[in-house]
Amino acid sequence: MAGALGLSAVGLSAVGALSACSRTPAPTDESGRVRLRVAAGGPADALHGGFYQALAVGAYERRGLNVEILSGPPGADIPALLAASAVELAIGRDSFLPLRLIAERAPVKAVAAFLQKDPVVLLAHPGQQLEDLTVLRGRKLLMEPRDQDGFWTWLRARFDLAADQAQPGAVDDNLKAFRDDADSVLIARLTDGGPEAVARAVGFQPLILSPAEDGYPSYSGLVLAPNAFARDNAQALRNFIAASVEGWRDYVHGDGAKGDALIRRAHPDLPQRALDAARAALRARAMVDGGDAALYGLGAMTPERWQAFADQTQGAYPAAPDWREAFTSQYLPSRG
Repeated sequence: MAGALGLSAVGLSAVGALSACSRTPAPTDESGRVRLRVAAGGPADALHGGFYQALAVGAYERRGLNVEILSGPPGADIPALLAASAVELAIGRDSFLPLRLIAERAPVKAVAAFLQKDPVVLLAHPGQQLEDLTVLRGRKLLMEPRDQDGFWTWLRARFDLAADQAQPGAVDDNLKAFRDDADSVLIARLTDGGPEAVARAVGFQPLILSPAEDGYPSYSGLVLAPNAFARDNAQALRNFIAASVEGWRDYVHGDGAKGDALIRRAHPDLPQRALDAARAALRARAMVDGGDAALYGLGAMTPERWQAFADQTQGAYPAAPDWREAFTSQYLPSRG
């Protein structure tokens, strides 16, 4: 089933509690199925498409699981939800969160990555020659406030951008500023239909630059699990990931209508055309089954990618994290 969380973002204040909490085997329902609550980490959209598809087609139920996906506001505090035992698992939108958790000594790991490419994109006015991201110097970069501590830190360091280029603001304010300033660049995401929605709002089709095609090594659609929970519920976690693999394969290459219906039930303001555009982008850019997944199966992660991400984002964490502690592949179907 799908639900909603009313918690707002409060940073990483709950990390200490998460470190201290003990875990026991997950509860079961009246039918004996293991109950798993999964925090979406924000509003439901195509970033969660395969999970909702697995839920809709019964892939979790067939593996003895009773899964509930809990959507919430942008920037929902995943550490707080895990620490309060409000959820058993969570979905992270980029590789920053697992490394921040490790830097804060929180015992949580990424156990699968269902998007091999981060769906973040940079949108610019048409009619410009924008071959790569080196053209960003001197331009205003319009973004959501939560991007300042994430994607912006990589972008700024990688391309030697100035701090005052970052212009955080509300969505509507960013759209107006983007429309009115031909040199500005807007940060959006393919999974919420960003380019399509922006085009309708500003009245023109923007150019799209993909950082994932220009060296940005972040994963997305990460399944996050507390270490103790994974230890005490290893088979349930493997079953969840295996069912999610089925859901993602079906969502991207099959008929994703059932998954989309659950997404829209959780997020009624998200139009179907935005989900259609997002699914088309997932297919065209091989975001789910390309990269490491092409070699090792859906959900795959490699040490090389995690090390590259950690090396490129030094200074973005309260303390230098050990990237080796941020992930494990032991619960993936290929390792079962």
